[in-house]
Amino acid sequence: MNPLLQDFNTPPFSKIKEEHYKPAIKEAIALAKADIDAITSSTEEATFENTIAALDASGEKLDRITSIFFNLNSAETNKEIQTIAKEISPWLSEFKNDMMLNEALFARVKSVYQQRENLDLTPEQTMLLEKNYKSFSRNGANLPDDKKAELRKIDTELAKLSLQFGEHVLAETNNFKMHLTDEKDVDGLPENEKEAAKEIAKQKGKEGWVITLDYPSYIPFMTYATNRELRKKLALAFGKKGFQQNEFNNEQIVLDIVNLRYKRAQLLGYKSHADFVLEERMAETPKKVLSFLEDLLAKAKPAAEREFKNLENYAKKLDNIDQLQKWDGAYYAEKLKKELFNLDQEALKPYFKLENVIDGVFDIAGKLYDLHFEEIFDIDKYHEDVKTYKVVDSKGNFISHFYADFHPRPGKRNGAWMTSYKSQHITNGVNERPQVSIVCNFTKPTATKPSLLTFNEVTTLFHEFGHALHGMLANTTYKSLSGTSVYWDFVELPSQVLENWCYEKEALELFAKHFETGETIPLEFIEKIKESANFHEGMQTLRQLSFGLLDMSWHGGNPTDIKNVKTFENKAFRDTQLYPDVVENCMSTAFSHIFQGGYSSGYYSYKWAEVLDADAFEYFQEKGIFDKEVAAKFKENVLSKGGTEEPMELYKRFRGREPKPEALLKRAGLMN
Repeated sequence: MNPLLQDFNTPPFSKIKEEHYKPAIKEAIALAKADIDAITSSTEEATFENTIAALDASGEKLDRITSIFFNLNSAETNKEIQTIAKEISPWLSEFKNDMMLNEALFARVKSVYQQRENLDLTPEQTMLLEKNYKSFSRNGANLPDDKKAELRKIDTELAKLSLQFGEHVLAETNNFKMHLTDEKDVDGLPENEKEAAKEIAKQKGKEGWVITLDYPSYIPFMTYATNRELRKKLALAFGKKGFQQNEFNNEQIVLDIVNLRYKRAQLLGYKSHADFVLEERMAETPKKVLSFLEDLLAKAKPAAEREFKNLENYAKKLDNIDQLQKWDGAYYAEKLKKELFNLDQEALKPYFKLENVIDGVFDIAGKLYDLHFEEIFDIDKYHEDVKTYKVVDSKGNFISHFYADFHPRPGKRNGAWMTSYKSQHITNGVNERPQVSIVCNFTKPTATKPSLLTFNEVTTLFHEFGHALHGMLANTTYKSLSGTSVYWDFVELPSQVLENWCYEKEALELFAKHFETGETIPLEFIEKIKESANFHEGMQTLRQLSFGLLDMSWHGGNPTDIKNVKTFENKAFRDTQLYPDVVENCMSTAFSHIFQGGYSSGYYSYKWAEVLDADAFEYFQEKGIFDKEVAAKFKENVLSKGGTEEPMELYKRFRGREPKPEALLKRAGLMN
């Protein structure tokens, strides 16, 4: 019995074995094809219900199985799963192409689309119809047969390359270990970080300390370790991922991906990959994105250069450093921040015990959106670290299942993300509720201490939980418009806006309590957190803009003449560079967001969403950060609506007007 092919509500993780995936996906593809055949073989005239709604409902089994498989390939992978991913990706690509290039299906979709003015559709139905029609035309339905075949080949190749890219980055991350045996080498590291490094060494059967490229190990070492040579060694290893002359080199893969994306866009009649992508974004065109990024760059660069000069002078004064390098940045910034604000990140950590922060974010969600979270132990999970919750409202109505996976391990990629195992939708009058998950990489508890978060990790948890709320509170009819199925430059609004509560006294007092004494975080700490919020904001903004500009450089033009990844990258970074270039390092070869994670031509959206979130939070601040009326408006017009309407319309309904960038500049201290 294949558990994936049985009927299940929550995923039957403990019953699934690697050998189940391929037969289950094969069978699910066959079922999805049968759904499509039922639509195309109908003798009835094409209508919204029998074609568009039926298409949205099709392939449900395939959606569920692939969501389980690909989520585990990110959060709990192994060699076998990675091999299966390589095999099934072309199948899925072929199935998608079969569907998108199915002439009979497109003819029915087109027929409904052409009658749309006379159909009396709701805004949600109109959006679904337009999305479907565009999806076909954007995937080659209007192309002649020879071009369709070429498109299929490109899509299959791209699916394979992006998987390979991610596997190489994970392998490079896992392959590097810095084993230290001399106590002097961990000088400067806070006690709990030393303990965590000792724990990693123990797990690997070694004496002393082991530092890895996983963020909870890498970042504290770069921030606190006094040994400059070891910081350099670690930074070089981190920046070399995918850029070494070994089997995991990603340079050719990067060039192949950008060239295939360009070729695909050209085939579909677009000038570039960015033109293709941005047609379905709030930003609309590469020109608008570049003007947005360059406008912010003009405002942030003078501040960034001032901050960098101060940091250089500080490092010179403190340790006689003549040339500040990338491996010095976090170390001296932390010292300077401590001196300026008398704020020690390590002194904050005892107030941010992971369990308390989780309770805090639940409490805030309760105050704002009437949600209650209860940890449950009767649904399956894929790893013992995963926590599972049932989410209800104050009337006891079931809202969602929620999974949370907080700690790093070898089969898990770095970073933090939100995902789902089932999307909310309404079928036959039944509101099918979602199953949402967040995955993070926070320091594990040790023998003597619980998991204590840095303030940065606290904001990360709030960020991912904001995405989770977008998924949990979804209330739409059609699954492809539900939850986070929105334009990519709108999807970061719910996540980024929630981060703002981390800086507010009223919110912090709910959960920031000392893990040993239970004492609430002192007011002076809260004031310092707020004061220091804009510390190096110019440099941070420049860094984000550099990634957005690199993304647009790769995707906004014709890449066929690019021969060298590093040379091209340096050119893209020219206007945002503060530190000297490190010859051995390259960002693009490990830039998973754009070469594996779906953010190609979309990295700018983090900053775009910051404009929205600063403007939205200003509204909360005007009325009170727990104001029920503003929260209800946000829930009603943003969180529950998914992609059912144009994002700017939803935003204006919430805010009463379009967003103003001044709120962001003011918050970032970049406005005179």
